[in-house]
Amino acid sequence: MGSLLGLCHGKAPTSTQLFLYFIVGSDQNAGPEMEIVVEETASVKECLNLMLEKAGLSGDNWHLRRMDWCYEAGEALSQENATLKELNVCRGDTLVVTEGKLPPKGFLKIPIWWFKPSSHMKHGENAQEQVNGVTCKMDALQVSPAGDSPESIHTDTDLCYAGSLEIAGEASLEDLKMQALTLPCCQEQVVPLPSFLRAWTVDSKRPGKLLRNSRQQLNHYKLGARVEICIEPLQKEEHLGPCELLLRVQMGIPGERDYYDSTDLVWDISKECTAWALRQRVASHYCLPVDKIEIAKYFPDRFEWLPISSWTQQISKRKRKKKQESLQSAPYHLKDGDVIGVKNLLLDDTKDFSTVRDDVGKEKQRQLALEKKKSRQAERLQDRVFSEEKLNMKHCKPEVALSINVGVFR
Repeated sequence: MGSLLGLCHGKAPTSTQLFLYFIVGSDQNAGPEMEIVVEETASVKECLNLMLEKAGLSGDNWHLRRMDWCYEAGEALSQENATLKELNVCRGDTLVVTEGKLPPKGFLKIPIWWFKPSSHMKHGENAQEQVNGVTCKMDALQVSPAGDSPESIHTDTDLCYAGSLEIAGEASLEDLKMQALTLPCCQEQVVPLPSFLRAWTVDSKRPGKLLRNSRQQLNHYKLGARVEICIEPLQKEEHLGPCELLLRVQMGIPGERDYYDSTDLVWDISKECTAWALRQRVASHYCLPVDKIEIAKYFPDRFEWLPISSWTQQISKRKRKKKQESLQSAPYHLKDGDVIGVKNLLLDDTKDFSTVRDDVGKEKQRQLALEKKKSRQAERLQDRVFSEEKLNMKHCKPEVALSINVGVFR
């Protein structure tokens, strides 16, 4: 009583058949979710052909992928002759019909993005000019052109899709860079050598992990099946060592909630990766006294700045070595590509690192959180009403008299 049943077209699947959902393309909103019943002994190729036929598609430029927990196209079903049962495809699973052929065994198919440095990113700019305030303020006001996303330096507009490459896993990172230059979007770029290029993985539409050592095989990096690579052009050769950290530093504009253009800072962390050491390196970069700067790390996902404390100046060197912890651990988790904001206390004694872009970003996040909360409350209310209706549908048993026999104890 009160159970919900779904009425579906066709015969019910037998014990040897699988009822599956599938969509065409990785975007769920682009097309409807379809259903299909196939034998569990059917091969991946046979299943794909049945799905293409039902979707009204043709050709052999397609392959199947599983739907991952983020509701995106995940692991590819690369063994076309294997059965669905052998690959542990279960009833109710959702598969994604994806355009494009799978690369041959041992090869990687990697989407390539070209990183176009925005007005924030200038390699080799004179840091001393920023310190002295010589840089034209009109230029400084243009660091965020109208219409830019408030996501700090690495916005979606910084990445230009160049195409995809099929490359052997045994090829080197240098080979990948050379092949990337043959893509149409990159051919206009003047790059003398592969060492004038940086390679990053793409994470949340931003450069993520920096890939070092151009002679290393791609298999060594354990890139995975869904990796995307971003190529960044440089104005000079770069050979970063394993103990060198690449940071983006930006000096605050005195009297304004904004920053001058960012510059690259290479920091050797072989001896120590502490707040005190970073402050010394940044102060040296800007030719300022260590006690006349304040620094903070930027978290673009939260639009927040976390000050890197300067309390170590007041303790002895012996205690400093004992107490300080690495900035690569919590709460900073410092890594390649992180943005470090710098305040010159000689010109600006405010310690607020936030910008107007951060205010806008936080407000958007607050509005989204509010909408999600309202949506969840509406769902809970709907579930409660539905539960009450189900209870009302149930027939109550007739009331009967209750008799209690109590023994006599004397």
